[in-house]
Amino acid sequence: MTPAEAEAQQRRWRALVDERLPAAAAQHPDWPVSRNHCFARILLDNACGGPWRESVAPPAWANMPPERLALAVSLGEAVLAGRQDLALLNHRSLLWRRKRRVPPPPACLPGDGFSLRRWQLADDEPFAALCADPEVMRFFPAPKTARESQAEARALARRFDEDGFGPWVVEAPEGFVGFVGCWRPARPLPLGPLIGQETGLDATGLVEIGWRLAWPAWGRGFAVRGARLALADVFSRCALTEVVAYTADVNAPSRRVMERLGMSEVGGFEHPGLPEGHALRPHRLYRLAAADFLDGGGPGDARLE
Repeated sequence: MTPAEAEAQQRRWRALVDERLPAAAAQHPDWPVSRNHCFARILLDNACGGPWRESVAPPAWANMPPERLALAVSLGEAVLAGRQDLALLNHRSLLWRRKRRVPPPPACLPGDGFSLRRWQLADDEPFAALCADPEVMRFFPAPKTARESQAEARALARRFDEDGFGPWVVEAPEGFVGFVGCWRPARPLPLGPLIGQETGLDATGLVEIGWRLAWPAWGRGFAVRGARLALADVFSRCALTEVVAYTADVNAPSRRVMERLGMSEVGGFEHPGLPEGHALRPHRLYRLAAADFLDGGGPGDARLE
């Protein structure tokens, strides 16, 4: 961006928050704010994925990286056009600033032709069958026994109580077909250098997104569409600023899902849970910022080909 273009963008920003949004607020009594500094807070926080003053020195319009200021402007334009929910953006901003409590997780997230729901004891049997399927588990060290699957199901279900979010069961018309969602990694991984250098995330506070689906559910878009529902939930209700995902280098299907979600590849690492020389030991790390997810249009309804 040239200096002239940057200056023009700054003028658009000032006009947006000082004039256009306050003027539009008179026609929108349902909007949560009406003052220019409140509009600026909401848009800048959402463009930065957290309180903007933590990463940008004031005045923001002069010091914000051009691509982030452009995102803030695009969010404001989307609010004016009715494509973004100002109340939701404000909710996220206040959560980041610790001025609101995180609401409890809903019982269900409805999708188009499927839903995401909490775990039930009746899921043990189909989950065990899924985890015993060599085709489903071909990118894991080995299939799981019924006892191992049951223990994993209990641990996944507890995530909602421990963290306020977790991996959701994917409920299709035929019933349980797997899970998709976010959780905090249970084991330490050597992601510090990648995280610190490329994402700015604290490696101890990572949240990952993942999925595991029975093979009859493959190719029906559940991974991408379910992940987008789960991401919309944690980025809005929980105000997470970023999530990561990782998988074996050779797991092309999962890597395609990560790319379809708009995640960026950060780099590679060796998974410490696998011996040297194991085909699945080399892994790739991906990331997705909340601001980029919002800019990409949120949950969407994309399908895997």
